[in-house]
Amino acid sequence: MLKGKNVILGVTGSIAAYKTASLASALKKLSCNVDVIMTENAVNFINPITFESLTGNKCIVDTFDRNFQYQVEHVSLAKKADLIMVAPASANFLGKAAAGIADDMLTTTFMACECKKIAAPAMNTRMFRNPIVQDNMKKLESYGIEIVNPASGYLACGDTGEGKMPEPSVLLSFILRELAHEKDMKGLKVCVTAGPTREAIDPVRFISNRSTGKMGYALAENAMLRGADVTLISGPVNIPEVPFVNKVRVESARQMYDAVTEAAADADIVVKAAAVADYRPSNVADEKIKKKDGDMSIQLERTDDIIGTLGANKRDGLYLCGFSMETENMLENSEAKLKKKNLDMIVANNVKVDGAGFGTDTNVVTLITKEGIEELPIMSKKEVAEEIFSHILRARRS
Repeated sequence: MLKGKNVILGVTGSIAAYKTASLASALKKLSCNVDVIMTENAVNFINPITFESLTGNKCIVDTFDRNFQYQVEHVSLAKKADLIMVAPASANFLGKAAAGIADDMLTTTFMACECKKIAAPAMNTRMFRNPIVQDNMKKLESYGIEIVNPASGYLACGDTGEGKMPEPSVLLSFILRELAHEKDMKGLKVCVTAGPTREAIDPVRFISNRSTGKMGYALAENAMLRGADVTLISGPVNIPEVPFVNKVRVESARQMYDAVTEAAADADIVVKAAAVADYRPSNVADEKIKKKDGDMSIQLERTDDIIGTLGANKRDGLYLCGFSMETENMLENSEAKLKKKNLDMIVANNVKVDGAGFGTDTNVVTLITKEGIEELPIMSKKEVAEEIFSHILRARRS
C-alpha cells in the first residue's frame, strides 16, 4: 500500500516513544521506507537499535555523526521524504519548531522538509494545557502543520487527562490518509450506506439480516483515502471504525432512509451497500401479533425503498450505485433493478458463490451499467471497492 513512499519518523524525549516502534513496524509491513530521527533525550527512553532493527535503516541522532554515507544527511532525507511525523512531539520540540529553531538533527530536518508535516504531542496534562504550548500548536497549524490531538487517560506521571500519544493504529491512519492513494476523488461528496437495519417486533426481538457491513466500510475507506468527503451511514455492525469520515449511526430502515435522503441532497455519489431489512411489522403489528400453540404471527409491510426513491427523483450530477444480492437469475434480476430504480450502476453478486456473500473478506461481483457488464474475479472487499469507484470515476468523466 505504501510501496515507494518515504516516511520520516521523529522521536523526542517522552515515555510514549515506545509506541513509535510499533508505528515503524506497521509502516515497514506496508512496504514503506522508514527513516527515524531521534533527539538526544529520546535515546534515554528507547534504544536506536530498536528502530534500526525494525526499519533496516540507520537511526540518526547526531547532526554531525560521520558514521554513515555522505548523502544521508538532513537535506537529503528532507528531499526524498513524502511525509514527516514527529511522534511523540514534546513541548520542547513544539516550541522550537514554532520559533524556527533548528539546533539538532530532528528540528533541522523538520525545517528542511517541504512535504506534509504532522506532529503528535505527548506530555503531562498541565504542560499540554499551558497557554504557551497551545499557542505554539496554533502557530504550527497556521503554517500547515497538522496536529494530532492527544488522547485522554492515565498518564505515566500518574495524572489523568489529556496528553497521551494516540495509539500507533491512529497515527498510521493519518499517514495512510495522506499517502496510500492518489487523491482522484478530492472535492467529491460521497454517501455510503453499510450494514443491516433492524425492525423492532417488540422490546426484545427484531427483523434483520446477515449483513456485517464489511463491503460498505471498505467503500467508505477507499473513498476517504482517495480524498473524498465521505458520509458513512451505518446500521449496527461490529467492525473497526473508518477514520476521517462523517459517521451517522442508524438502526431502522426509516432512520436510514431519512439519513440518506439528507446526505444525498448535496452528494455527488451515493453507494447503497447496506442490506436493509425488507420487511417491518406494520403500524398495527402490536395488535396483530397472535400466539397459538407457541407460534407467533406478525403482520408485515415493506420497508422504504431508499435507492429507488433517490432514483425516481434523481437530479443532474448525482451518480447512484446500488447492490443486488441474488440467489438465482442474478444478471436478469439485477438488470431489471437497474432500470426500474433508475440507477447508474448496480453491483451484483450471487450469495451462493464461494468467496461472496455476508461475513467474508472477499467478494465476487459483476458491475452492471446501461453501457455494459463487467465481471470481476474473486477479490478482497477493499479491492472491489477500488474497482467500483474507479469505474464510477471513468463514467463521470465520459
